[in-house]
Amino acid sequence: MQLILWRHAEAEDGVPDAARALTAKGRRQAEAVARWLEARLGRDARILVSPAVRAQQTAAPLGRPFETVAAIAPGGDAAQALEAAGWPDAPGTVLLVGHQPALGRVASRLLFGVEQDFGIRKGGVVWIGRRRGAEERAVLKAAITPEML
Repeated sequence: MQLILWRHAEAEDGVPDAARALTAKGRRQAEAVARWLEARLGRDARILVSPAVRAQQTAAPLGRPFETVAAIAPGGDAAQALEAAGWPDAPGTVLLVGHQPALGRVASRLLFGVEQDFGIRKGGVVWIGRRRGAEERAVLKAAITPEML
């Protein structure tokens, strides 16, 4: 299984939190990362997106169908995100478009074996795969920020 964690791009301040839209910079970030992902994602990738407007707008430039999943909404936790993704047994690739701190905690839990705060920049991606063998474990395949693209 491949698990891609994509933090929503830069969003406006305001309330209600779930209605916050992307800024102009955030739209550019989402478009750049979507181009990077599109060149690497298989056609069968499953895309799960938080119901928050900023996450929906981050995923939109991919131009692919996605599922809106409440388990990865703001305030969700790492366990909920992993369950929604089907880690570690779901087939293929799953892309989660969500929020901090949950996505960072997922990355920390899988990569370091301990769930703790782990920063993912706005619009950033952490791509985690599974290494099979005597010791099956998660491995970091890529980590990017929009500024790198």
